[in-house]
Amino acid sequence: MEAEKTNKQSMYPLLFEPIFQYRIWGGRRLSEALDQPLPIEGPVGEAWVLSDRDDHPSCIANGQYKGQTIGQLIKQFPEEILGKMAARFERFPLLLKFLDAKEMLSVQVHPSDEQKKYLPDGEHGKTEAWFVLEATPESRIYAGLKPGTDEENLERSIKEGTVADRLSYFTPQPGDGVFIPAGTVHTLGGNVVVFEVQQNSDVTFRLYDWDKIDSKTGEKRDLHIKQALACIDFSKTTVGPVVPVTESTNPVLREKFFTSEHFVTWRLSGDSPFKVGAVDEPRVLVCINGQGKLECGGENFNIGKGDVYLIPAIIGECNFHPDGVVTLLEISLPEGNTTHSVKN
Repeated sequence: MEAEKTNKQSMYPLLFEPIFQYRIWGGRRLSEALDQPLPIEGPVGEAWVLSDRDDHPSCIANGQYKGQTIGQLIKQFPEEILGKMAARFERFPLLLKFLDAKEMLSVQVHPSDEQKKYLPDGEHGKTEAWFVLEATPESRIYAGLKPGTDEENLERSIKEGTVADRLSYFTPQPGDGVFIPAGTVHTLGGNVVVFEVQQNSDVTFRLYDWDKIDSKTGEKRDLHIKQALACIDFSKTTVGPVVPVTESTNPVLREKFFTSEHFVTWRLSGDSPFKVGAVDEPRVLVCINGQGKLECGGENFNIGKGDVYLIPAIIGECNFHPDGVVTLLEISLPEGNTTHSVKN
């Protein structure tokens, strides 16, 4: 029993291998965002960097648990990894990605947790948020409907190929944060690279796909107009960049960007040592610029651009030592009253 206890407490910050995904709208810029070569040819639209899903499970890249999936480890050590949230989640409830949208994604919508009729067995709704890492003057984020848009005129615009005229849009800038609640019609593209935090869900309904042809199949992708129209929240209009809340400026600029029932996200920027993590709850760190060392339990863990670490709940707070100016995202799970489990 003592050996088992010691093993369970031998947790450390977990680094994950990215999972690269072919997408017809993707490019080749994720090699820069993650500071590593792309392992597959063709357009790469997504790198899943923390995924507790059966179809694409993230593998640990460091330490004694290297090669195990995050799902396997949570099953072995739920309290050590999830802490006070272990009773709420059977799987890690978020899916984290880098996206390279060289071309426009489909115009799409995601269902909410309440729209169970449109959720496959074991799936959940999908609220998400983006941090813009790279953009050009031609980049666009479409989010929300223009005022006056209803189901009838939106469906007519789909048939006429004029959906974009019904969508609110803006030209994103690096550093923008955009919150996309479930039910919001959205798309993005035009050489924009973002980091995405979302519910652990892969349910997407396409309204319109710009008449794209998938080079792998020679055909257009399927649309899901009936399901999409049923899941749209027509009150979601004119979604723009959020205004972050500055929580501290010393020793690090700490800005809260997103607070929702599914995730809370901060951006940390600075060149002096600062604390990350929290007592008895898991935290995720994403390095989007610069590099440094994460000091936990007397050990140092190198973190560089594109690296994603999960700090298990049992570890609590750690010190981060930047090597020059660094920008991190820190992501937590809220302590809300949600009691469902995440299963796939």
